[in-house]
Amino acid sequence: MGVWHNIWTVVRRELRIWLRRPVYLLGSVGVMAFCAVFFLTFFRDGLPHDLPIGIVDNDNSSMSRNFIQQMDATQLGQVVQFSNFEEAREAMMSGKITSICVIPEGMYADVSANRRPTFTYYLNGLYFVGGALAYKDILTMINLTNGAVQRQVLRAKGVNEREIMGRIQPVAIDTHQIGNVTTNYGYYLTNILLPGMLELIVIIVLIYSLGAELKYGTSKHLVQSAGGSMLDALLGKLLIYTVLFSALGLILIVLLYHWMHFPIAGSIWNMFLAIVLMVLAAEGIAIFIIGCLPVPRLALSIGALYSVLGFTLAGFTLPVEALPPFVQGLSAAFPLRHYYLFYCQEVIFGAGFAGWWQEVVHLLLFLFLPLAVLPRLRGAFINQNFPTN
Repeated sequence: MGVWHNIWTVVRRELRIWLRRPVYLLGSVGVMAFCAVFFLTFFRDGLPHDLPIGIVDNDNSSMSRNFIQQMDATQLGQVVQFSNFEEAREAMMSGKITSICVIPEGMYADVSANRRPTFTYYLNGLYFVGGALAYKDILTMINLTNGAVQRQVLRAKGVNEREIMGRIQPVAIDTHQIGNVTTNYGYYLTNILLPGMLELIVIIVLIYSLGAELKYGTSKHLVQSAGGSMLDALLGKLLIYTVLFSALGLILIVLLYHWMHFPIAGSIWNMFLAIVLMVLAAEGIAIFIIGCLPVPRLALSIGALYSVLGFTLAGFTLPVEALPPFVQGLSAAFPLRHYYLFYCQEVIFGAGFAGWWQEVVHLLLFLFLPLAVLPRLRGAFINQNFPTN
């Protein structure tokens, strides 16, 4: 019998398994659909807004009231006033507010007398995003208030507007937020979170599929269905899973860059290539893990740990260059890291082939990993001499 006959026999066998055990489709299509709806809904507003910021006004002057009104008018902050610091502290400890800003007593008098009033603010570091944004909002308003006071003083002294701006802001900052002009957290996170979830699903589902053959004692029958060839058995398994996972990846790319109109500087066709290569690389990783540890429970645990570490070492939340040197090298062992670099070159910069061809090579190298464990995996499938749980 030929190779193609063996492969199609395994494909038909796998389809029958899918019909008997819907966990495969539920764990792939169902989980991916849930993640897409969850993340795209969760980040639908783009940037968090109306963060509760506690204000304790000990001055109660026209300037402090104006400061509070301006703070409340910003998109990020929503002012919650307290009569004293103790009430504000209790509200922060209970999670009702993200930060506290204390306006000192005599602020207006100090500003009028050219003295430096001291603003005190407290941030809840447990809420990293909320605390950072609240800090940015408070600091911006304090700087603007400071600039407004200086402008009034200089105007009273007869200084012209050009010189006033030169003193208040001697260096003008021209900011260009490449690829995410609106500072949309959805664009920033979802572009990598959803492909990362797809990678995790590929690894877990494929490890479970191969591990189930060992667990239920059907691995020998799988090899026999492929004419005794372990390679044909794997190719038959991978063919149907590759079609399924690649289809999910292509739908994901269309969803992000066509239906949801996420900004993309390059070509969506190149992102199709990236997602398919990442799926193939994840499949190589899954076979390598189950081949090294032909024990379903251990292989699934290692696969889950590996997939979660991929989010950390991809570099989209914390730059890999800021990590210790040995960890920087370790990041190359994760397909999601190379997908992220591909994404940066194509989606953000639109560099094309010249920008991401090296990442294509790196992703293709993962396809050779199964060859290293093929003899061991064949022995485990035929002899069934490993624990089945």
